[in-house]
Amino acid sequence: MPEQQVTHGPGGRILTNTNVWSPDSEWLVYDTRSDRDGSVFDGNFIERVRVKTGEVQRLFEAKNGAYVGVGTHHPSENKIVFIQGPENPTTDWSYGISHRQGMMVNTDTLASLPLDARDLTPPGTLGALRGGSHVHIWHPKGDWLSYTYNDALANSGVREVGVCFPKAVSVPKTHPRNHDGTHFSFLATKSTPNPKPGTDELRRAFEEGWVGSSRTLAFLGELEDGRIEVFLAEGLESQKPTQRRLTHTKNGVALTPRHWVRSSPDGSQLAFLMADDTGIVQLWLVSPTTGALRQLTRNKFPIASAFTWHPDGSCIAALADGSVMAIDAETGKLRRLTKKTNVAPLALACVFSPNGKQVAFLRHRNGCNQICVAQSN
Repeated sequence: MPEQQVTHGPGGRILTNTNVWSPDSEWLVYDTRSDRDGSVFDGNFIERVRVKTGEVQRLFEAKNGAYVGVGTHHPSENKIVFIQGPENPTTDWSYGISHRQGMMVNTDTLASLPLDARDLTPPGTLGALRGGSHVHIWHPKGDWLSYTYNDALANSGVREVGVCFPKAVSVPKTHPRNHDGTHFSFLATKSTPNPKPGTDELRRAFEEGWVGSSRTLAFLGELEDGRIEVFLAEGLESQKPTQRRLTHTKNGVALTPRHWVRSSPDGSQLAFLMADDTGIVQLWLVSPTTGALRQLTRNKFPIASAFTWHPDGSCIAALADGSVMAIDAETGKLRRLTKKTNVAPLALACVFSPNGKQVAFLRHRNGCNQICVAQSN
């Protein structure tokens, strides 16, 4: 079970939890945040590395103190999207959850455009946001994107899940932080700072994923009592979304490790992490149509990372017991793709390539993150 270290030398490198491969499975896109876990938003570059040769290409350089991170690749075209903080930050408008935006870059021409428009002047512009978007995930068809969102004017701490689709939005330049965008945005969820006890009202919605190739999103929702459950956002094509609670668990979905709800390619099963009765975090599956819940793994050690599905739906890649594992989607049986090491790979990403032959992940070595790849068969 040999693994290949793809990057070398000093510098920060962070892989997003999904969609980091180019469609031909040749390149991996990453950002250059400097700290081990990517919690410090100080990356100046979006880059990609060719897996076979280690060649590095710089795709975007932040300017005027903006910083960039969290790159994801279009499923079929030579495009990437990532988040950018504000240029020329000020004391009242520096990087934060409500002060960021999506940016799109063509990897052939390196031309860049703002994804989501922003209008901070009431009553606002239809299709524009007034806050910050984060972790943009392409729909499998490659047209829509999802993201998490925090409003810049409400100051409530509420987090939502949003959607955007290709349609240019122009906004009046009545605020210095207003800008146009290539995509029309709207919110797919509804949360409130003070959800009513005993209801399905949410304090926040987050960590979403598309359900197969449908226009439905699965996401995690925080209830009034702090419990986390899986929800669906439906009716998105009409721009009149509704949200439906899918799971009713005993103790709620696990928040650690941080993970995103991920659908099988055919949309029949949603995977998430939750502790079993002994407190060990396991992989669970739930049907988005019936809500039927199934515990997939029954390990004596926890699933320890975000995860992705194999393109044919046969297995799931995740970190467990010091190794990158392939987990059979029917039986829950684990197969090591890397040797067990005393210092485990980072929990940030285990991402199958589009051809299903490799899994990308990160190791922290000699004070730097390095991108590594394991063969999946």
